[in-house]
Amino acid sequence: MKTRFTTLDLMAELDELKALIGLRVQQVYDMDHKSYLLRLHGQPDMKQVILLESGSRIHTTAFEWPKSAAPSAFAMKLRKHINNKRLESIHQLGVDRVIDLQFGMQEAAYHVILEMYDRGNLVLTDYQYHILNILRPRVQGEEKFLVRQTYPVELARQAFEPLTLERWQVARASAKPAETLKRVANPLFEFGPALLEHLLLGAGLTGTLKMRDWRPEEHDPIVLGVFERANAFVADQPKRGYIVQKRDLRPRADGGEEEFLTYVDFHPYAFRQFEDQPVISFDSFDRAVDEFYSKMESQKIEMKAINLEKQAMKKLENVQKDHDMRLEKLEQEQVFDRRKAELIELNEPLVDNALMVIRSALANQIDWPEIQELVKEATDNGDPVASKIKSLKLETNHFSMLLTDPFAYLDDSDDDDTKSGEGSLNPKELLIDIDIDLSAQANARKYYIQKKSAAHKQQKTLQSHEVAMKSAERKTKQTLKEVAAITNINKARKVFWFEKFFWFISSENYLVIAGRDMQQNELIVKRYMRPGDVYVHADLHGASSVVIKNPTGQPVPPKTLNEAGQMASCYSAAWENKVVTSAWWVESSQVSKTAPSGEYLTAGSFMIRGKKNFLPPSFLVLGFGFMFKLEEDSIERHKDERKIRVQDELLPASAAEEVTDGLAEVEINVEEGKSSEEEDGAEDKKDVEIKLEDVKEANTETDDDDEVSAFPDTAIDIKLSHGGDIEVKARGPGESKEEDEVAESQQVIFSAAPRRKQKKVKANQKSQAKPQETDQETTEESGKNGQPKRGKKGKMKKLKEKYKDQEDEERELKMKILQGSQRERKKDKKNNASNKKPVGEDKKIPVTKSRPPKSNADNQGQPGEPDADEDLPNVNAELDMLDSLTGIPVAEDELLFAVPVVAPYNTMANYKFKVKITPGTGKRGKATKTALMMFLGDRGTSQRDKDLLKSVKDQDLARNLPGKVKLSAPHLQKVKAKKK
Repeated sequence: MKTRFTTLDLMAELDELKALIGLRVQQVYDMDHKSYLLRLHGQPDMKQVILLESGSRIHTTAFEWPKSAAPSAFAMKLRKHINNKRLESIHQLGVDRVIDLQFGMQEAAYHVILEMYDRGNLVLTDYQYHILNILRPRVQGEEKFLVRQTYPVELARQAFEPLTLERWQVARASAKPAETLKRVANPLFEFGPALLEHLLLGAGLTGTLKMRDWRPEEHDPIVLGVFERANAFVADQPKRGYIVQKRDLRPRADGGEEEFLTYVDFHPYAFRQFEDQPVISFDSFDRAVDEFYSKMESQKIEMKAINLEKQAMKKLENVQKDHDMRLEKLEQEQVFDRRKAELIELNEPLVDNALMVIRSALANQIDWPEIQELVKEATDNGDPVASKIKSLKLETNHFSMLLTDPFAYLDDSDDDDTKSGEGSLNPKELLIDIDIDLSAQANARKYYIQKKSAAHKQQKTLQSHEVAMKSAERKTKQTLKEVAAITNINKARKVFWFEKFFWFISSENYLVIAGRDMQQNELIVKRYMRPGDVYVHADLHGASSVVIKNPTGQPVPPKTLNEAGQMASCYSAAWENKVVTSAWWVESSQVSKTAPSGEYLTAGSFMIRGKKNFLPPSFLVLGFGFMFKLEEDSIERHKDERKIRVQDELLPASAAEEVTDGLAEVEINVEEGKSSEEEDGAEDKKDVEIKLEDVKEANTETDDDDEVSAFPDTAIDIKLSHGGDIEVKARGPGESKEEDEVAESQQVIFSAAPRRKQKKVKANQKSQAKPQETDQETTEESGKNGQPKRGKKGKMKKLKEKYKDQEDEERELKMKILQGSQRERKKDKKNNASNKKPVGEDKKIPVTKSRPPKSNADNQGQPGEPDADEDLPNVNAELDMLDSLTGIPVAEDELLFAVPVVAPYNTMANYKFKVKITPGTGKRGKATKTALMMFLGDRGTSQRDKDLLKSVKDQDLARNLPGKVKLSAPHLQKVKAKKK
């Protein structure tokens, strides 16, 4: 597999990289202390990322690469000197594999030199090539590649040395006869082996030609011509990108094999030697290189999976082989034990005499060596008994006799099975161990018993073989399945754009993102905040800028605002100091990067103009868990699991029809009573417009038909809450209004313009017509803790009393009358609004409940403007993306991968995998691993869930935790005890 650039690759890549000249360095990222990413940007809306790897490659990339958590000293030095510098030139030093990138001009210029030969190097120099930092310091002869030394630019070769006949003859003469032409010629060829082989094939030679078959008169001119044509080929041939693939086979779980392709090479030209191999072509060489290296990681995963599969199949084969060997051994033991017993019986007198001789010698207390000598002398004298004794094993109380079949001459068969020796199945002669304590018959019986025992073992082995093989096959299939699952998970894993920030999905399906540092705070507001989004912040040191993504443009519900406020409080100094604090929110139009005259704003700081809406104090309680990416077919099953929960869905259809019968739009003019503070006698009036068609539609779409029919006499009470919202109560027969005021669980609050299918309600207050000063950081809230002022409750009661007992006809008539007068007031308001001064004249912005308009051309460059270079999803795509993530997977779901999530604990109340996190002393990595072990050990965790959880990388688990933590979960102590 190709891992580094050749000279030809480098020349092709430089031609394409010259298009980046003029772009400015925005940031430098460290990948692995050997590879670095340079993020460049320019006008109009052009951004590129250059990847530099010491000794290997340089190209632009469109993929997300993992970055080092702690940048190296070399990366920090690069950031210091080349950040915000323009790329002025990029060229090759002579013809060496060395690239010089110049950032800045004249005395402010800096050079980044990339060496792509040998072990490689990266060097940062000033405009005079004095080395400021170097990745790999070294001393090469008299040249010193060290800090404060001068980089020897003049040593670079300026031209290739041409191949002459004399040079070629010297190289050919020093080559071994078995060496190939390609191996001998490649050191003399500057453009790499691929182009060399391509040109040799075009000239009628092959790179595999052996030097022993070389014919100088015929072949030398061809080689010289090939070298001469190389420069013309590079200059004339158009460059593109090509990736060469290789076919390979991998085992399947069913025992078969399947073909798959792997990347092995990349080139700027289509070479002849790869015509029979699968090749992928690209419009540019730069794109081909980026694709090749980006797929190498997934290819490594693929090869690792193949090796694991091969090991699993090998284990299964070893089990089968071991079983066959055991059966064969037991079969042979039975044959030989039976034959030994038969030979002892056939030679019974001879065996008894031998036993008598050995026993007599032992009874006379003759030494073992002397007994051996006696047997040897008797054998030499031709004693028939002693000649059959071959060895004494007195330490085990045995001796060996070579016994033959006395009736073997009757068998005329020449079959191999009847030949003597232990290798045959029916030997005529065997060396048999005789027990001195047993008689000949007893020794024969012992071998018969051994034969029977071997037969019994064989039977048990056969019986257990089926169970053992099934178990081995089951384990092998499980291993193959797990390997395939993890491989597919890693392939399917898509890194979402918001994962580089702190993030979570609220309980009402809003995406909430927060910056990790000042740069990300700046990025979130300037690039990702759009008109309609909500900005949330806490006035604490180190607090993150939190943005609630709101692509629909409708008001964000209070619950999501509280969850975002809790996130803003947790990602601040409050977590470390364990201080309960509160956050506030404003509209995106109130956030500006324009500082007051004479002041400036640092990175990550913004000017808030207008009224801040403070949220209740937030407790420092987060949750850690996992969400799962759903396949498209499973998304519909979880579509409404995160929606705005309003209790008006329980409102009976009959009650809604009673209010909305025959009316498309009803306007109510509510005359408020005077409060004790309104001594001037002026009457405050609120004009409320309620589109009750939506109320009726929402209630008629209720899924629970039984619940609708269960309350036929339910009445509706309408009252005006503080802030201009309408409160609707469902009151059954026999219930008083006093009980309704206590029963808050039946209360439904309609916000100014609810999200999606909510009821549309507008509250236009005359008191809001007065503009509020917006230059201040904050404005005083009306009322205390969001409660209405004195006198408001009485006005609400009057509203309910006014419409309590009206009949349908009377209500319809009165509503129509009110509707006509309300339309006239609308026209007057429009005329008055057209005569108001523009916002910019007196720098006063009215604080309203409606959504701010989209940014116009005058607001370009301000926070919240659309960024053309960022490929952000549209409204529908973003909502669909959120719907494809679930924390409540079911058995029927097809899951692709798991994503670790840190969010307010209440948001994760229904998640399948979650633990509570509070400020503590535990390390983040240890805490997340403990939580993961608890999830894996849960009885309700399926095998697919385990595969998905195991596939999550360790560095992704703890990256969103705010600091040191304490875990809280059922049975957590048992998990910690097992871990110890």
